[in-house]
Amino acid sequence: MYETFSYLKEFFEKIFENFITFPFAIFSYGDFITFVSMLKQKVIVSVSSDLVTDNRVHRTCSVLHDLGMDVLLIGRKKNNSPILNQRNYRSKRLRLLFEKGPFFYAELNFRLFFILLFQKKALLYSNDLDTLLPNFIVSKLTRTKLIYDSHELFTESPELIHRKRTQGIWLGIEKIIFPKLTHIITVNDSIAHTYEERYNRKLLVIRNIPNKYKVQKLQTKEQLGIPTNDFLVIIQGSGLNVERGIEEAVLAMKDLEGVTLMLVGDGDVMPVVKELIKINHLDDKVKIYGRRPYLEMMQFTTYADLGLTLDKPLSKNYEFSLPNKIFDYMHAGTPILASKLVEIERVINTHHIGSILTEVSPAAIANAIRDLKSKPDLLIQQKEACQKASEIENWENERCKLESLIRSTMTHSTL
Repeated sequence: MYETFSYLKEFFEKIFENFITFPFAIFSYGDFITFVSMLKQKVIVSVSSDLVTDNRVHRTCSVLHDLGMDVLLIGRKKNNSPILNQRNYRSKRLRLLFEKGPFFYAELNFRLFFILLFQKKALLYSNDLDTLLPNFIVSKLTRTKLIYDSHELFTESPELIHRKRTQGIWLGIEKIIFPKLTHIITVNDSIAHTYEERYNRKLLVIRNIPNKYKVQKLQTKEQLGIPTNDFLVIIQGSGLNVERGIEEAVLAMKDLEGVTLMLVGDGDVMPVVKELIKINHLDDKVKIYGRRPYLEMMQFTTYADLGLTLDKPLSKNYEFSLPNKIFDYMHAGTPILASKLVEIERVINTHHIGSILTEVSPAAIANAIRDLKSKPDLLIQQKEACQKASEIENWENERCKLESLIRSTMTHSTL
C-alpha cells in the first residue's frame, strides 16, 4: 500500500512538473493537488430565488465550476419567472404550490431536504437562512461539508420585524444552527460584526461585487427607448420594493424639469409606482422598463447621469445593506446619490463616487438632483472616480477569498 502511495505521489509530481512549464500556470503544487482532488466532486448549491437575477449565486457557482467541481444549483420557478439563460453548470428549478408565506417556506424546505438527502454530494452550499435548515440536517446525517452564505441579516428583514411570531421561528432556527457552523460567509463588515457578537463565530466577508464591466455593442438611446435630451436618473435592480425610497423618487419628479427617472427592474413597489405616475400625471417624467437581463440593464445604467439608491434604515437589515446597484453604478461610470447608510456611505466616501442624502423625501431628492444637474464638473469628476474604483472593486479581486475558502473546506476532514 505504501509503494502504491509513493507511486501515485511520484505520478502527480511528474504531471505537476510538466504543468508548471506552461507560461500562464499560477498554481502551487499544493493548489494543483487540491484541484485534482476536487475534480468532478459534486456540490449542491441551494437558494430560494428563481435564479434569473441572483448574480451573487451565479458568480459563486461559476467559481465552484472553475475549481473543477460538478455544480448543481437548486432554486425555484415562479409562474412569471423568465427563461433561465445557458450556464456552464447544471440547475434545477422547483415548481412549488405556494409562492410566498409559511406554506411556501415549509414546502421549499421539505422538498430541499429530500433532494439533498438522496443526491450524491461532497459539499453543500446554502444561501440564506431560508435554505439552511435542510442543508444543515442533511450535512449532519450524511457527514457532508457545508458552507453557509448569509446575504443579509435575514431575521431583521422588513418582512419579519413587524411579524414577531414568524421572526421568532426564524430566529430560533438561526440560534440553534449558527453556533454549530464552521464555514460562514456574509456580504459586508457590518453584518459580519453583528453575527460575530451574537454567536461568537468568525465570518468571512465576500462582498457582492460584479465582474469588470465593459460596454459591448451599446445600443442607442432611441433603440432602448430612452429620452435623448433629458438629464437621466436611474433606479435599477431586481429588488424594487416598497420603503426603499422609490416612491419618494417618483414624487420628486413633480418638481424637476428636463429630468427623466428610469426604473429598470421589478418588485412589489411597482403597482404603487404606477398609481403614483397616474395620479400625478408623470408619464413623461418616469419611465418603467421592467426587468431586463443584466447586460441589457447595464446599458440603461451606462446612459444614466445619476444612479439612485435610497434605502431607509427601517431595520438593521436595511441599515447595513450594500446593494448590488452601488457597484453596478460604479462599473457603468454612473455617479451615485445615496441615502445615509453605513456600508453605502463607506464605499462612496472611500472612492469619491457620489453624494449622500441626509433625508429621503421628495423635496430632498429633488433638491439634490437639481443641485447635481447644475454641477457638470463635479459629475465628471465622480464619473472618472467610478472608473478608477471599478479597477479595485470587482469580482475578479473578490473571488480569490471564496476560492481559498472552498479549497480549505474541501481539504479538511472535519465538517
